[in-house]
Amino acid sequence: MKNILTLLLLLSSLTIFGQQMTWEDWEAASETDIRLLPKYGNKEKTPEQKIADRKFIITSTDHGVSRQKAFDDLIAKGFGFLYRDIKTAMYRFNQAYLLDPTNSDIYWAYGGVYMVLGNFQKAKEQYEEGLSLDPENTNLLTDYGTYFMVQYQAIKPVDEKAAANFLKEALTHLNRSFELDPKNQNTLFKLSVLHMENGDCKNAWSSYDACMALGGRPIPKGYGKSLLAKCEREE
Repeated sequence: MKNILTLLLLLSSLTIFGQQMTWEDWEAASETDIRLLPKYGNKEKTPEQKIADRKFIITSTDHGVSRQKAFDDLIAKGFGFLYRDIKTAMYRFNQAYLLDPTNSDIYWAYGGVYMVLGNFQKAKEQYEEGLSLDPENTNLLTDYGTYFMVQYQAIKPVDEKAAANFLKEALTHLNRSFELDPKNQNTLFKLSVLHMENGDCKNAWSSYDACMALGGRPIPKGYGKSLLAKCEREE
């Protein structure tokens, strides 16, 4: 496939599903709906909104459910909506923020929204803010690395030197994420792509095999053939 699957469908979700709304439409909608702003835009809420927030927190932690569990469930639900209903995704992420505003995963979630919307600078800001609070958050490290993959793909045709720097940054953050969590399939798949792009066939296959051994969930159909076309397996 052309250009290593054009960084492999790995970015297809950003280009395809990102068309749910344009950035301009999102900005316009957020002017009248603070639920579309990270942390509700840090805006002062009405008394009615504050009461609704308190009721939501109480309801979410009924029957002994911890705030952590409720937070994690909402983050998971948000990502489930991200590529088909981005507004609902952001609503769920902000509800998670109500439950635990100190959890650095909220920046992973907000960054994901901006990545899908194609506002990569704002995504970068969210990832960096989260990593400033928790430098070892592997969700943030992997998706921050993905941000650099996007930048690499965009700049490569016009500036090889800048592209090489972005590739280096992507590898740095994904390798760090792998060191902290060697069983994250998303990290392993993206490392395989980057190693293949970098001509490091041994590590491209190593990351691929490790991902497949864990289930190979994020690996798209046809990637194995593309990898084999560029990188012969060592006997």
